[in-house]
Amino acid sequence: MLRLTLNVNGVDRMVLADPDSTLVQYLREGLGLTSVKVGCGTGQCGACTVYMDGKLVRSCTRKMNRVPSGSRILTLEGIGTPGQLHPIQLAWIAHGGAQCGFCSPGFIVSTYALLEANPAPGREEVRDWFQKHRNACRCTGYKPLVDAVMDAAAVMRGDMSADDLLFKIPEDGRIWGTKYPRPTAVAKVTGTWDFGADMGLRLPPGSLHCALVQAEVSHARILSIDTSEAEKMPGVFKVVTHKDVKGKNRITGLITFPTNKGDGWDRPILCDEKVFQYGDAIAIVCADTAANAQAAVAKVRVELEQLPEYMSAQAAMAEDAMEIHPGTPNVYYIQKIAKGEDTAPIFEKADVVVEGDYFTSRQPHMPIEPDTGFAYLDEEGRLVIHSKSIGLHLHLYMIAPGLGLEADKIVMVQNPTGGTFGYKFSPTMEALVGAACLATGRPVFLNYTWYQQQTYTGKRSPQFTSVRMAATRDGKLLGMESDWTVDHGPYSEFGDLLTLRGAQFIGAGYDIPAIRGEGRTVCTNHAWGAAFRGYGGPEAEFPSEVLMDELAEKLGMDPLELRYKNVYRKGSTTPTGQDPEVYSLPEMIDTLRPKYAEAKKRAAAASTDAVKRGVGIAIGVYGSGLDGPDSSQVDAELNPDGSVTIYTCWEDHGQGADMGSLGTAHEALRPLGIAPDKIHLVMNDTSKAPNAGPAGGSRSQVMTGQATKNACEVLIAAMKKPDGSFRTYDEMKAEGLEVRHSGKFTAPARDCDANGQGSPFCCYMYGLFMAEVAVELATGKTSVEKMTMVADIGKVNNVLVTDGQIYGGMAQGIGLALSEDYEDIKKHSTMVGAGFPYIKQIPDDMEIIYVQSPRPDGPFGASGVGEIPLCAPHPAIINAIYNACGVRITALPALPEKVLAGLKAKA
Repeated sequence: MLRLTLNVNGVDRMVLADPDSTLVQYLREGLGLTSVKVGCGTGQCGACTVYMDGKLVRSCTRKMNRVPSGSRILTLEGIGTPGQLHPIQLAWIAHGGAQCGFCSPGFIVSTYALLEANPAPGREEVRDWFQKHRNACRCTGYKPLVDAVMDAAAVMRGDMSADDLLFKIPEDGRIWGTKYPRPTAVAKVTGTWDFGADMGLRLPPGSLHCALVQAEVSHARILSIDTSEAEKMPGVFKVVTHKDVKGKNRITGLITFPTNKGDGWDRPILCDEKVFQYGDAIAIVCADTAANAQAAVAKVRVELEQLPEYMSAQAAMAEDAMEIHPGTPNVYYIQKIAKGEDTAPIFEKADVVVEGDYFTSRQPHMPIEPDTGFAYLDEEGRLVIHSKSIGLHLHLYMIAPGLGLEADKIVMVQNPTGGTFGYKFSPTMEALVGAACLATGRPVFLNYTWYQQQTYTGKRSPQFTSVRMAATRDGKLLGMESDWTVDHGPYSEFGDLLTLRGAQFIGAGYDIPAIRGEGRTVCTNHAWGAAFRGYGGPEAEFPSEVLMDELAEKLGMDPLELRYKNVYRKGSTTPTGQDPEVYSLPEMIDTLRPKYAEAKKRAAAASTDAVKRGVGIAIGVYGSGLDGPDSSQVDAELNPDGSVTIYTCWEDHGQGADMGSLGTAHEALRPLGIAPDKIHLVMNDTSKAPNAGPAGGSRSQVMTGQATKNACEVLIAAMKKPDGSFRTYDEMKAEGLEVRHSGKFTAPARDCDANGQGSPFCCYMYGLFMAEVAVELATGKTSVEKMTMVADIGKVNNVLVTDGQIYGGMAQGIGLALSEDYEDIKKHSTMVGAGFPYIKQIPDDMEIIYVQSPRPDGPFGASGVGEIPLCAPHPAIINAIYNACGVRITALPALPEKVLAGLKAKA
């Protein structure tokens, strides 16, 4: 045992520590300094950054035997507090630097050290610093963080006032459409916003720590599970297996299309008969400490019979492939599209036909915060599950039958959540902690390592797509044919819905009168397919947007002008035969056209014999909502002091549900004249707020926003007196009037039929992307030097929120285009190995131009935003690579070796 004296945040501490324990363990568990986060746990993300003796240290890898006695350590808690914010924290708030907020403490500590060393850094020096110290962010796209550093430095030098960073409410009192800071911003920049692992440290005595016994193969039959030795290990309370699960031991996909050949009951909570993918949970060790639980994992004996592993759709579709789920074919869902006339005669007579085959990869979500959660039984005997869920009511109904509970016996609560980017649209550990709590009768806590996060949560489903387009000689599109195959991993949840997205969005944005195609969902043994930002849009629009460039080349037309000729105008219909709700794409192209001309001139002028530069464009379209008559409900209540409380399950995974709720409610409550701080939010607890639906598909601002608006309007109507003034709380009570009212909204939309025809969404989002890239001819390495997006997301609720969503989405699009993958389980299990984009891989030059077309069915004209920035930056980048060096990449990611191989083949 080491005995040290450390000065932490100006206070001397006597420390007793295990030499092999880490500094982050001491700071978090010993001192309760939970601003110091554990993300990757291997020194690759910077979330654990502290400032020690004048140097930045990644505390997750710094063993206590390498911490000298007498060291001075600074954490975020020592920089500023909620009541006394440091200029860096003020700047972070002003620029929307804290989205989910999980990485914010590490960045702010890193910035503190930078500005101490260099009070006047340039933007590139800031970027170099964050790259050197491996400060990683998955939410923001980094640009707002550099903006914040520059302003903080100016305040600290005295070149600007701290007051300049504070938001001032306009004279009209309106915050809709402004940069009003999100309500959680102060807590996030001071480290007082407790995430799941922070809350886990504060569970009551007697709580149990969970560790998973997981499969290390991808397909096997389970012959036996022996827990006897593990249960004798120190501190072990119980080892939970499928035998302890009282229900069906299955997570239901819940939404299963009628023609799906599976029943949706294919995913075990704890594996009983088979292992279906690497990492599948077989047992849960519940012990008094995390270390004791993990030590006992190795003592659980699992006997397996190895089965063939089908790690791609092609392998699972082979004639000799066995059924992964006996009784259900590996190709378990077929989706057709048939719009307009038969395409065969059109293609026979067309002046020009182009076709291509394309592949989008198994992109990993890579949040900095690993999955975490806990469960306990409340005073009413209900099972309460806290997690990162972004579909609280949805998950409740997905896991209840498997656990053997009625839905009213489960409460779901969302913890403050580090970004999920969609993977939490599927339940991950909710059923696991639920099963462990029910089996032990104790509160239980489960915290994945980042390795578990990467290997045992869902991924974007890879898609193989073939597209043909027919056009006239002057570039008018006549028809399209498509074929797409979705590798959805072993579990069918939402796989049919994802495959439908191919019918809805291949060729989206263009008036194509005749379409024929077929897609299929395939069961494999690779990582299960989960929602990922764009959910089918990036997979569908990559092939059609690259093929549009190929068509333009064949016609001798400029790619922008070919798009301009064919985008939606009055009389156009979407691939599903729906009339678009707005027709802003021509205006968006007109807006970009002069910038596009300038970019092409820049690329030509800056190209050299060694580095070629190019410009690429692409159009993205995506719906805001779940298909058909999607619905949402929110409550609004008048309080005795005249304030209003909004009860909502608008789940937040960093995108800004707090600000979305506040901005929408404040706009709706303007007749009452109340200030934003008089609106209270009770969020994301199924025992306190009604079912608003999941935070996915960019539905929340439209669906839950409308429900919020309606709830506020119903409350206002109840408060209104005949003379037009408003009743107080006391007057409402005296008259026997209700003070809490519900608002509901159901989308005026219609599900697609078997041929993919319908009006699935009442609101869409539209994006026009321009990428400027540089390609090194000697290595094939591509750098994105600038991204521009013209965005029509309807009326903007909050500029900081939508800017942050777009910057972050484009950054993920750059990763999808150039580096990110999860194909090789071993190689791609770390952030670096999986191609995580650090700050120097993302351009500082990112421009957003809004075209705000009011949506008839959106609250105050708003549509969604989250998915659209990732729907088509990657084809713009791929098109730019071709325009730079003549190499057309059709299988993502465009790694340097792929581009180099293309250059060599061309030579």
